[in-house]
Amino acid sequence: MISINMQEQVENSSVIRAMFEEGKRLAEIHGTENVFDFSLGNPNAEPPEEVNKAILEILKTESLMSIHGYMNNSGYEEVRAAIAESINNKFGTAFTENNIIMTVGAAGGLNVIFKTLLNPKDEVITFAPFFGEYRSYVKNYEGNLVVVPPNTIDFQPNLKEFEALITPITKAVIINSPNNPTGVIYSEETIIKLAEILREKQQEFGTDIYIISDEPYRELAYDNAEVPYLSKYYANTIIGYSFSKSLSLPGERIGYLVIPDQAADYDNIVSAANMANRILGYVNAPSLFQRVVAKCLNAKVDIDTYNRNRELLYKGLSSYGYQCIKPQGAFYMFVKAPIVSDSEFCNLAKEKNILIVPGTPFGCPGYFRIAYCVAYQTIENALPGFKALIEEVK
Repeated sequence: MISINMQEQVENSSVIRAMFEEGKRLAEIHGTENVFDFSLGNPNAEPPEEVNKAILEILKTESLMSIHGYMNNSGYEEVRAAIAESINNKFGTAFTENNIIMTVGAAGGLNVIFKTLLNPKDEVITFAPFFGEYRSYVKNYEGNLVVVPPNTIDFQPNLKEFEALITPITKAVIINSPNNPTGVIYSEETIIKLAEILREKQQEFGTDIYIISDEPYRELAYDNAEVPYLSKYYANTIIGYSFSKSLSLPGERIGYLVIPDQAADYDNIVSAANMANRILGYVNAPSLFQRVVAKCLNAKVDIDTYNRNRELLYKGLSSYGYQCIKPQGAFYMFVKAPIVSDSEFCNLAKEKNILIVPGTPFGCPGYFRIAYCVAYQTIENALPGFKALIEEVK
C-alpha cells in the first residue's frame, strides 16, 4: 500500500501532464498533424549551436573521469565561478562561486531550498496564478502553501491581500517572473513595494522571510522588457534558475541556486543546501552538462521563434473575441474562458483536438493556458478551431 501522502499526490496529479498524455493518445488516432497540443511547456526552438560544439569539445579534450566523476556537491568550482561572473556582468552583482549551487534543474533547486528552509507547518506564500507543482514541492517538506488571490486586471501580484496573509510562520515567498502561466513580468515598482512589505513584516515579527525567485523564463522576454533581478532589491533573496528554456535543454535537468552573502544565515543555508542535494538523492547536478552550460552562458535560443507565435496567436484570438493579457515573456498565454467553467471549455476544445490546460490548477478558475512553444503551422492550423469554439459557446 502506498503512503497516504502519495495517494493524495496521485489523485491530484498534474493536469498538464495528463493533457500531454491525452495528446499522444489522440495523435495515434487522428495523426500528429491533426492534433494541436498546447499543453506542455516543452521548448520547440532548437538549442543554440554552441551547445553541440561544447559537448563535442568536452568529449574530445577532457578525460572521461573528469567528465563523468563525482565532484563537490555544489558543483564544479570553475563552472560556478563562470556562472557567478556571468550574472555579475549582466546585473551588476558581486557573486562568487561560493554563492552558486548547481542543481538538477529549477525544480530540483526549489526542492533543495525548501528542504533547507522549511519546518513542519511553515507557510510559503505564492501569487495566483502559479505553477501548480509548487503545491507538491512545499508539501514534500510538510509546509503549507498560502495562495494570494489573483489580480485579473493585469496579473501583477495583489500586494494588499499579500500583506494581510503574512504571519509569524511565513518562511518564504515564491516569485515566478516571467510568469507561468500568464507570461507577465512583475514590474520593478511591484518588486520594490513587495520588498518593503517584507522588510516591515520581518521587523514586526522578528523573523527572516525569504523570497525564492523561480526564474526558468528569465531570458525569454519580448519587446526589450526588463526582468528585475530580485537580489538587488531584497537581501533575503534566493534565486533558482534553469537552462531548460534559455538553451532548450529541458531533458538535461541542469540549473542552479544563487544564495547571496547578505541572505540571513547564509553559511548555514549553503551547508544545508549541499546536504539537501545529497540526501534528496540528486548528489550533484549532471556533470557533463555543468561543463556544457559553462561554455554557453552567452548563448540563447532564437526568441524570435516564440515571438512570431505570440503575435500570431494573440492577434488571432483577440480578433475572435477572446480576452487575455499579451504576454511579456515566457511562452504561455493565459486566456479568459468564454464560459464559466474552464474545465468544461477545455473539454470542448479537446473535441476539436485542441489541447489546452484549465486555469483552476494554477489557482485561477475561469481561464485556460496555451503553451505556444509549438510549430508556427500548429497555431495556424488550430486558429479556425478556436474561432469555431467561441462561436459555438456564445
